[in-house]
Amino acid sequence: MHRESSEKDCIENVLVLQGGGSLGAYECGVYKAIDKLKIKIDVVAGTSIGGINAAIISASKSDNPARDLEAFWLTLGQTVTSPFFIGRMKEVSSSAYSAVWGNSNAFFPLWMTPAFGFLYNSPYLYDMSPMKATLEKFVDYTKLKDPSRPRLIITSTDIQSGKPTIFDSKYDTFTSDHVTSGAGYPFYGISWTKVGKRYLWDGTLLSNTPIREVIDASPTCDKRVILVSLFPRVQEEIPKNMMDSWHRARDIMHADKTDQTIRMSKIISRYLTMINKMHEILESTSLDDVNRKKLAEIEPEFNKLACQRGAIIKDIVRVDRKEDSHYLFEDADFAIDTIKKLIRSGEQDAKIALEDFGKS
Repeated sequence: MHRESSEKDCIENVLVLQGGGSLGAYECGVYKAIDKLKIKIDVVAGTSIGGINAAIISASKSDNPARDLEAFWLTLGQTVTSPFFIGRMKEVSSSAYSAVWGNSNAFFPLWMTPAFGFLYNSPYLYDMSPMKATLEKFVDYTKLKDPSRPRLIITSTDIQSGKPTIFDSKYDTFTSDHVTSGAGYPFYGISWTKVGKRYLWDGTLLSNTPIREVIDASPTCDKRVILVSLFPRVQEEIPKNMMDSWHRARDIMHADKTDQTIRMSKIISRYLTMINKMHEILESTSLDDVNRKKLAEIEPEFNKLACQRGAIIKDIVRVDRKEDSHYLFEDADFAIDTIKKLIRSGEQDAKIALEDFGKS
């Protein structure tokens, strides 16, 4: 038994969005370019802020998700710094403002509540209820049942089991809790989300680039992948101080690590091709009753391995955010000027990187 040719030749365009706090505005710019280039996206997968972006792309209330996604990011933008601040001073003041006062449309600091006192003890410092309320303004989750909308996959981390939790619009009924479940980053003190009986943290704790999850969710269709990389994989300069060291270590931990996934998908594809050929030889060979029975006994396992899996990554295009300078808390800078700059940069970089996407 073999996959039908129409299924075997199936190719999906996949958009993979990383987590990265305010750097997610760069992903907004990338999607604006995708929309202008009229690239059809079949699956969009993300974690943390990438998952939030993915939800708006897949389930925006209007039929213009690129416009809605940009409006969402402009809603998160804050005018918080002095016009006389420039460069690093501006970045520091903006991220410090977010740390102290939060973001009224994204996260709320617990010390702003009357119940917070000197002896107050909590496993987190910021509540994500404002983000859920903001999502409700831009997202209609019933749109996920529309076959013209991209399939949505969001990853998170189960606090108790330490295993990934995957939400997939093909099987799950989404709410804003599902979307924010992958965005509770404990190292920044952001709250977890409870979905059903599970307590969920940020998906970046396990993987910031959920490509493997996409292959597992759709194992028979080959993939053309657009991957938005928010954290540089390569940095020539050696860190000069401890803040630089923490910044570089953070980038390495969160950077795209899909090369091994791509290599393994190609190796598995070669194995499956060989298994298929061996199976064809056996089927065309005159076997005695005993061996024919043995072949029939392994047929279900063969079908499971060779016919129900086998997707490979046919092509992957990375859209890489570049850094003019290195700052540890750049992902907490929600200044409106920074948000707009990130959107512009993402759109410009994507237009160049994706000019020939899907043409080969």
